[in-house]
Amino acid sequence: MRKNIGIIKIIALSALTVLLGQTLCRAQALEQVKKSFNLYQQQTVQEKVFVHTDKSTYLPGEIIWFKVYVVDASFHRLFNLSKVVYVDVVDNAHNALLQAKIAIADGTGSGSLYIPVSTSNGSYRFRAYTNWMKNFGPDYYFDKNITIVNPLKSPEAAAKEIAPVYNAQFFPEGGNLVAGVNSRVAFKVTAPNGNGLATYHGAVVDQHNDTVARFEPLKFGIGSFVFTPVANNTYKAVIKAGANSPVIKELPAVSNDGYAMQVKDNGQTLSVTVSHANGGEVFLFAHTRQLVKVAESASLSSGVAVFNIDKSKLGEGVSHITIFNSSRQPVCERLYFKRPKQLLQIDATADQPQYGTRKKVSINVSTKNVTGSSLPANMSVTVYRVDSLQQIDDNEIFSSLWLRSDLRGSIQSAGYYFRNTNAEADQAIDNLMLSQGWRRFQWTKVLSNSSTHFDYLPEYTDHLINAKITNTLTGQPAKDVIAYLSVPGKRVQLYASKSDSLGHLVFNTKQMFGPGEVVAQTNTEKDSIYRIDVLSPFSEQYTAYASPKFNLSIGVQKALEEHSLAMQVQNIYAGTKIKRFYDAGVDSAGFYATPYKTYLLDNYTRFTTMEEVLREYVSQDNIVRSRGRYHIKVLNEKGFLDGDPIVLLDDVPVFNIDKVMAIDPLKVRKLEVVPYRYFYGPTVNEGIFSFTTYKGDLGGVEMDPHSVVLDYEGLQMKRVFYSPVYDTEKTGKSRVPDFRNLLFWSPDVDTDDSGTTIVSFYTSDQKGKYVGSIQGIANNGAAASQFFNFEVK
Repeated sequence: MRKNIGIIKIIALSALTVLLGQTLCRAQALEQVKKSFNLYQQQTVQEKVFVHTDKSTYLPGEIIWFKVYVVDASFHRLFNLSKVVYVDVVDNAHNALLQAKIAIADGTGSGSLYIPVSTSNGSYRFRAYTNWMKNFGPDYYFDKNITIVNPLKSPEAAAKEIAPVYNAQFFPEGGNLVAGVNSRVAFKVTAPNGNGLATYHGAVVDQHNDTVARFEPLKFGIGSFVFTPVANNTYKAVIKAGANSPVIKELPAVSNDGYAMQVKDNGQTLSVTVSHANGGEVFLFAHTRQLVKVAESASLSSGVAVFNIDKSKLGEGVSHITIFNSSRQPVCERLYFKRPKQLLQIDATADQPQYGTRKKVSINVSTKNVTGSSLPANMSVTVYRVDSLQQIDDNEIFSSLWLRSDLRGSIQSAGYYFRNTNAEADQAIDNLMLSQGWRRFQWTKVLSNSSTHFDYLPEYTDHLINAKITNTLTGQPAKDVIAYLSVPGKRVQLYASKSDSLGHLVFNTKQMFGPGEVVAQTNTEKDSIYRIDVLSPFSEQYTAYASPKFNLSIGVQKALEEHSLAMQVQNIYAGTKIKRFYDAGVDSAGFYATPYKTYLLDNYTRFTTMEEVLREYVSQDNIVRSRGRYHIKVLNEKGFLDGDPIVLLDDVPVFNIDKVMAIDPLKVRKLEVVPYRYFYGPTVNEGIFSFTTYKGDLGGVEMDPHSVVLDYEGLQMKRVFYSPVYDTEKTGKSRVPDFRNLLFWSPDVDTDDSGTTIVSFYTSDQKGKYVGSIQGIANNGAAASQFFNFEVK
């Protein structure tokens, strides 16, 4: 008896040991996934961009005004990582109509784009992104549609009527159709204009043309159905819309030995069922905006494992639920959406519902949290007239941050999913998660635990200019070559960079505003066999979907005529006022800060040659000639420095000192001297001599033929928004016409500690209905929008 009891104890102990070993292995596997994911998340911090434009329909000759908000992708707080946002307006052929570099401070910035009068009619895409965001693909850029209507150009002739081409897509839940497993399949059918097809009927048939499921859309052309695929069967969908020919689309192939996944919402919990014929261990890993929320393991019993997730553990917004097999390979994934709470409330009311022309409008604005307490917020405000041409622009910050920015592809009417909280909206948002959910990364990269390589650096100090240097003799990238980039002018702007093994150069500029020329060169006295190509900083990556087809109905003719007249009148009578810009307030000091000595040549008797000026007046140099060439030897209290100093002429390095000696001294305003060894980036300079001419035009000195000179637009200068004030009887009766359709725009409206502010402006001579749009965000990441309206009679 005692022997039997001992055997039983040994068996129980062995079973317990096996069980503990299995539990330990599960825990280790989960911990490895979490560790890899957290490491990847630390290396790949994410940004989101939202842009508030003044409206969405424009005429050539008008200005697009916009405010940029940059937030971190995890908490939606204003993010101070990138200091530049790139904005471009592109057509469906990916041709850039407008481009700009916007300076960002503390997560916000603003700008404007003038639309050329030659612009063609069409639907365009307004995109915005940081340099860092280019590492993660164009699907996560800010992207909205705008319409430009040119009344001086006839719309393209209507093409011959042909049957519309619909695009149908099918998405099995979890990613796979598995034989014998009841599967939910989402579908999406889009019309040629890019919007979801509202009405159609469909059926799923097998290879014998037997119908196994029927379906129709729930919202925006998206829906889902359930069926059980059979092994070795093939399926296709037949879609019928109106009197058009049926659309036939093959469904994904059925797997006989794959993993299937079903998620069911039970109210307080989510049940996630995983099916696989061969059994084994599976792991569930869920994260919300790259913050780990759930990590669990389970064994497949009879081919099925069930995870029950407390929904309170998941973060608000889009959560990614991924299933791994025992080899830590991702085998299923789907998204789940938890509707976020509106933590910021913006109230905005006009002081009266109607106004006369040229009358003052006051808008009382308050910002509160959900409990009604004041919550200061940073906001932007636009007020414009609405009619048959210009409709209300429903693009708003809350749905953009919580939905648009986390999904690929175009999302139709994103605000619908937040304004409605009924069962239909819940089902619609889940269908959207099934049909449009994609993650920002690849699990193979995450689990490799290797350092992630990035092609684009974050611009956390200022604008980076990238270039590439090649050897003209071999055509190969040149390694370890020092290059200089300068901006000719009265303000010293010189930047240096050393090429890497691929010939890449990065020039870290400082407060480079407005248009101008840049000069890129090497020290041609040493390196004359290299060519430098300055690269465009704008993204050449584009999403697969196109803008909606441009369509102009006859009913907008009167409104178009009014808009066209208003645009022309404003450009004629207020043309100079809309071309004013704020002073950028840049630091005028050179990269070497305060020079040791500054020589203002007007304070001295003028000599006829620069050699005489340097010999007679400048005590920190000694001019010598060696082998028929001039050289400057820098002198300080410790003696002469080895080698020649770096000599700048209007910020441009001049390596041939003979050219400096040939300058007419009457063209030079000042000379700044630094008589010490100076380290600047990768360069070591034996002193600095910086000459500045009166005109900033290099004093007639010809550029080295090996230099690259090109026009380059720096950070955009901020334009002043023109809004007249009619605060006296005289100004109110002025005969100068005021045909503004855009009454007010301000990118910087802040509520104070009491959560209140007042926005004031004056109406124009344009009667009609006006709408105001306010977009804002608080320091804690709470964002909101608000609209108000009034009428001018």
